[in-house]
Amino acid sequence: MKLTDISGDINEWLDGSGPLADIVISSRIRLARNIAGHKFLSCCSDDEKSAILKKLKDVLMSLELGDKIFYLSVDKTPVLNRHFLVERHLISRHHAFGKGPRGVVMAQREFFTAMINEEDHLRIQVLKGGLQLSRCFEQINRVDDMIEEKVGYAFSPRFGYLTACPTNLGTGIRVSVMLHLPALKMTGQIEKFLNATRDMNLAVRGLFGEGTQASGDFYQLSNQVALGVSESDIVAQFEKTIIPEIVEYEQAAREQLLSKEPEVLDDKISRAMALLRNAHLISSQEALLLLSHLRMGINMHEHMGATTPAIKKLCSLRGGADKEGGLSIATINRLFMLTQPAHLQLNHGKVLDPAHRDALRAKIIRSALNQ
Repeated sequence: MKLTDISGDINEWLDGSGPLADIVISSRIRLARNIAGHKFLSCCSDDEKSAILKKLKDVLMSLELGDKIFYLSVDKTPVLNRHFLVERHLISRHHAFGKGPRGVVMAQREFFTAMINEEDHLRIQVLKGGLQLSRCFEQINRVDDMIEEKVGYAFSPRFGYLTACPTNLGTGIRVSVMLHLPALKMTGQIEKFLNATRDMNLAVRGLFGEGTQASGDFYQLSNQVALGVSESDIVAQFEKTIIPEIVEYEQAAREQLLSKEPEVLDDKISRAMALLRNAHLISSQEALLLLSHLRMGINMHEHMGATTPAIKKLCSLRGGADKEGGLSIATINRLFMLTQPAHLQLNHGKVLDPAHRDALRAKIIRSALNQ
């Protein structure tokens, strides 16, 4: 598989489907594992890393996942392609730009990826659209069991799965949910949300995970403790309590905007439409923020029946693949992804400087929103 086979469209976890997908972009579960009898990567030579890579690659490529699976040597992949894999949420930034032999195995539909020699020997993840943590957990458990039948994990009866980072010790699980919270930000309540997450010992990151800030009102929320609590309890807490409460807060903030501040709401959406449909240069950060406002407007129309003047105009646009009907969340999500820097350059066929990227990004968005 070539990366250009998938770079021209969005993957299934970003298509706007799934429970609560108006606010919950995606659900992800990741497991950190190490092979018994091998040192942690920080103590390994390149020869040892190569041996671990070969062993895990052979195991992973033999799995039956109900989809085609492919392997890429990350350390031998061009820099642009590595940036693309990060944007696509297929590998971490640490994995993309680390040192030594390392690789990734992924399903063609991108619901499953396995990073070999990231921080741990193996990190597997399952992604789905909307709030589907239970389904992610069921699927990743099956995959984890299949792997463990073929290779022994480093495990302690006292401490659980042994990992390079103490925060993953125990279950090795990281539960992450991507949230779209524009109304909380617009109503000045986002700091309250961030303070509450800190009080619950949860990590909040940006669109592309660790080391990134929130962009376009997207926040990635995940657990920080994996020791002393079961995987199922962590998943249930997120799916039944934490995320539904945050969704309620965002919905209440949207209702507040609609009932008490419709002019503010319409101004945000109108300005976003005007800029996106007419700009000839636009940065990725600005595009994310403006597209975020359009996404909120479409969702408020679909889920709350909102019919302010700006929302009516927005939903009457016929853009992109949805030109037979009104503008959809799928089109907005597609624009989010396809206008990221590496996607732009990979689909254009060559490396571009920032000014040319900004021009191409603006052209793609204008074309999609002015059909």
